[in-house]
Amino acid sequence: MATVRNFICRAGVACALLALPLAAADWPQFRGPNASGVGTAHHLPVEFGPAKNVVWKTDLPPGHSSPVVSGDRIFLTAADSEKLSDAGREKVADTGEGKLLTFCLDRRTGKILWRREAPRARREAYQPTNSAASPSPVTDGRNVYVFFGDYGLLSYGPDGNERWRVPLGPFNNVNGHGSSPILVGNLLVLICDQDTDSFIIALDKDTGKTRWRVERPEITRSYVTPAIFQPKNGPAELIVPGAYELISYAVETGEKLWWVRGLSWQPKSVPVIDGDMIYAHSWEQGGEAENPTETPTWTETLARYDSNHDGKISPEEITDPRLKRGLENIDLDGNGTIEERDWEFYRARRSARNALLAVRHGGRGDLTSTNVVWRMQKFLPNVPSPLLYQGVLYIVKDGGILTSLDPATGAILKQGRLRGAPGTYYSSPVAADGKIYSISQEGKASVLKPGAQWEVLAVNDLKDECYATPALVDDRIYLRTRSRLYCFGQAETAR
Repeated sequence: MATVRNFICRAGVACALLALPLAAADWPQFRGPNASGVGTAHHLPVEFGPAKNVVWKTDLPPGHSSPVVSGDRIFLTAADSEKLSDAGREKVADTGEGKLLTFCLDRRTGKILWRREAPRARREAYQPTNSAASPSPVTDGRNVYVFFGDYGLLSYGPDGNERWRVPLGPFNNVNGHGSSPILVGNLLVLICDQDTDSFIIALDKDTGKTRWRVERPEITRSYVTPAIFQPKNGPAELIVPGAYELISYAVETGEKLWWVRGLSWQPKSVPVIDGDMIYAHSWEQGGEAENPTETPTWTETLARYDSNHDGKISPEEITDPRLKRGLENIDLDGNGTIEERDWEFYRARRSARNALLAVRHGGRGDLTSTNVVWRMQKFLPNVPSPLLYQGVLYIVKDGGILTSLDPATGAILKQGRLRGAPGTYYSSPVAADGKIYSISQEGKASVLKPGAQWEVLAVNDLKDECYATPALVDDRIYLRTRSRLYCFGQAETAR
């Protein structure tokens, strides 16, 4: 069990977990309220684009973070002068003069109200399809909180005044970070999973002081944002997908409460919660094989490769070219050799299968054999989170393949391609006003009529790449592409 430092009293935190005075229509964090992707917006447009139903548009530096909305303000982050993403998959180091920026915009006009620069103590490597500004901000309705893997956490007040800063890292995550912070009452919570020394940290949102920190030695890299489960009786729980496991922690203390095994390596999506059900998924290349190849034990591997008998394996000792090519993803601590911990995580990865899990809440400890209601292992997304809307569960995978599922049984209701919107998907689907919005990396925005037998209403061409997830608030769509933030609305309110 992970250790807990800076233990706090239950009574103090219970008071702090009272709901904040956010408006019902606010979209305060990544994917909106509790990362559900479901909003209360109305009169949203079906057709929109760079020259259609545009209320306003504002040019911004690149970044993959999604806009969050509260009151009359919009917040997002960017990495100015950063190398723009491309179709390649090679990991790169940002060696430019990129600035880590937080923006506050006027929601009515799109005018930039203030811009603040965070310190950049380092420039870590990340994939071209990632960004130094991928984590989304979170707001409590007044202040905003941002995380950059190249610095740590910062908080700004309504006028852009810096309230506090907390350096974190450096991190050992070769793909860069993707986890966004969330707020639970007076706690700011962040998942910091990496190949070594993974942890969760909870800070006092007003002071930046650490309230608790939990180490996650059983977890390697992930890019997830947690969700909150509030039992009918009992304290709130932090639901966190991780490498190979879905884990629940007590929000008040960070205590590990229960876990379910059966996820694959490096999950990226947010769990979805409905009543006492939790839906969580992870996908990794190679995890779709039905009959994985058995991986030798550490003892067997040493006997085969450890020619100098020093208890570890150097690149020079590896004779299998496939193993040598994959060394970077096996050597978790980056010390240039394969050791027992590296190999055991590699063995777990080789046997792990992609999965969408439906887990019923209730119990403590290992609930794998008792609480998994159903499991799906095909047709799964890489990055986009599931969407539960009007009683139907939706997932969208690369290639523009959309699947609707019965959330009670996991039965496939309909599966098909989004016509005119193939390609890769990083943005997660969102829904409101009887419509579902799903956007491909290439900037093709599909609008769907929801239901077991969903229908495509329109496919809109944004003529720019898109990695961010839209915010749906009141009668507006706030959508970020690679180069700008759009506000879309119906023709009678757009110009």
